Amino acid sequence: MIFGAAALSAVVSTQAYAKQDSQLWATQVISLKLGNKWRLQEELVERFSDSRKGLYEIEANTLIGYKFDKSTTVWAGYTHDPLYSAGHFTAMEHRVREQATFDNVARLGAGRLSFRLRGEERWRSNASGTGWRLRPYIKYSLPLAKGSKTNLVLSSEPFINLNTTTFQRHAGLDRMRNLVAINTPVSKKVTAEFGYMNQHIFVRSGEDESDNIAWFSLGVNL
Repeated sequence: MIFGAAALSAVVSTQAYAKQDSQLWATQVISLKLGNKWRLQEELVERFSDSRKGLYEIEANTLIGYKFDKSTTVWAGYTHDPLYSAGHFTAMEHRVREQATFDNVARLGAGRLSFRLRGEERWRSNASGTGWRLRPYIKYSLPLAKGSKTNLVLSSEPFINLNTTTFQRHAGLDRMRNLVAINTPVSKKVTAEFGYMNQHIFVRSGEDESDNIAWFSLGVNL
């Protein structure tokens, strides 16, 4: 449980001196096999915020993946990301996404570790320039009991900006997402995940921001 203690410590420490916001994120994911090697994934994320007075983002991701072996898959795709303020549309963000996932590649105690390395190129309709960033990700899944398919999930994901634009103003570490959740099968093809996420945003010229997020995800594998 060393990883779990570190993740919880990171959540607590990043909230200590930051402006707080309460949020709700809901995610729906459909994964489809296109043969022995190819995969299609459609993901939709809706985000709501107290400080932004309701809906502020709907992120739609389409990814095509090629599975090299039981653990390793490479993906590429597109993100359609309209942005809102108090539910009113403000700007459109477009992204190209590339990533490699390494699922259940190592054991830690009774649980398993998974990794992902994601790269993104970003454009905004109301701003100029291309924003480049990296998103390394680590996840630890621990069965709640021997033989159980219900898992405690701990994950951490830093966002690292590789350049600056009019909307991506600082290079380097931009934010950190830490999640504590329960993942459980609902049926043979449907999995639910719910828990708490902290998103800490590093602000260079002012007070940091800390989002306290109620997290819910529903995944369908076909």
